[in-house]
Amino acid sequence: MSSAIEAELLPLTSEDGPAGLSVGAIALTELARRFGTPLFVYDEEHLRQRCREAVSAFGRDNVAYASKAFLCTAMARLAHEEGMLLDVASGGELRVALRAGVPADRIVLHGNNKDENELRTAVSARVRHIVVDSFDEMDRIERLHAAGDLPPAQVQLRVAPGVAAGAHESIRTGGNDSKFGFGLADGVADAAVRRAAASSAMNLEGIHAHVGSQVLDARELAAGAAAVARFAAHAGVCRLTVGGGLGVAYEAGQSAPTFAEWARQVRDAARGAGWNGEVAVEPGRSIVARAGMTLYRVGTIKRIEGVRTYVSVDGGMSDNLRPALYASRYEAFLPRSPRSSRPLRARLVGKHCESGDVIIDNAALPLDLRVSDVLATPVTGAYGYAMASNYNKLLRPAVVFVRNGEARIVVRRETEEDLLRLDMDSAPDGVVIPSGVGRLVAARHPGTA
Repeated sequence: MSSAIEAELLPLTSEDGPAGLSVGAIALTELARRFGTPLFVYDEEHLRQRCREAVSAFGRDNVAYASKAFLCTAMARLAHEEGMLLDVASGGELRVALRAGVPADRIVLHGNNKDENELRTAVSARVRHIVVDSFDEMDRIERLHAAGDLPPAQVQLRVAPGVAAGAHESIRTGGNDSKFGFGLADGVADAAVRRAAASSAMNLEGIHAHVGSQVLDARELAAGAAAVARFAAHAGVCRLTVGGGLGVAYEAGQSAPTFAEWARQVRDAARGAGWNGEVAVEPGRSIVARAGMTLYRVGTIKRIEGVRTYVSVDGGMSDNLRPALYASRYEAFLPRSPRSSRPLRARLVGKHCESGDVIIDNAALPLDLRVSDVLATPVTGAYGYAMASNYNKLLRPAVVFVRNGEARIVVRRETEEDLLRLDMDSAPDGVVIPSGVGRLVAARHPGTA
């Protein structure tokens, strides 16, 4: 597409002005100058508004932010301030949530392979509930309880309802062939309910299911809700959680249901299946994706006559793994001229030593794109920083929140010293790492060629 970037893909406070596109009343080019690139920029007002919309649609005790989409202490605190529970999927995520000041009874713990340390921490802290995923996990909970120093764990059982949804096979989680949950089709979920209900180590309060992610048709989520609601009603539990999965628009022409529409469809489906209680959900992507974008700086433009043009930026698969992992698609634009048409077709790539380090395979870009330009990819607020890595020893980017003309760093950019901090093999005698240098350079060992 050669038209300008669509406003529906940009954060809510985006405005075009003399300095180009601004978010939170700060020009993106100014943020790149101040904080460097690659840079994750989040519109804090957008984040807060999405949290409020979710709470309004489902209720304060029925909606948990799925923190795996993007988590730092500032994000955990923001979601809690706006009335959301927090859904964490590891001991590390649990620690971040607690450090942010989120009360343990506003946190739920997920994960298909929780170890005893994670379970002990969660039960000791008295999290709201643990979503139990397997009989082996029940064994671990019972061993911990038998030791005598932990109360019974509040639990929901995750079931695989035989309904799978989502934009890619790797994010379809509710089918019969899944690493997650107790299967409905083979009777395993029934056995799990009987065991949990009879165990002195567990207080069974509910049933949980999640059918997939990046779902753009609420009817697919409703089908999953109906399947698990029938089982929850049969099991006689008091709580039903139907997970997350609500998708977002990543490209022009896409659209996604509102929280209100999602709430109506899953509630109607659950009631139609015999469930008369509340329905809880766990949105993540739909809270943070559009609120965030990534800023890069163009370093190389390579034109291969009769083949294609490559545009290389200073990040890549280390800050956005989704295109390589899920064949995810994005758009890009120049913040200095967001209204420009984009007739240039190019492969937007990163700086990693991988041919598959592709951010956008067939990106639409302005004809006046040049080296040193700041380039933005919108809708990267979910699973960008969360999946970031140090491949090729690149530094993970900084994250800034912007609001009302103020920008604050909520995650600092990594340094080269950070890369060496966990390395236990100290430098040999005679090797000098100069300070104040933009990259690590080791002096030659004495006596070697």
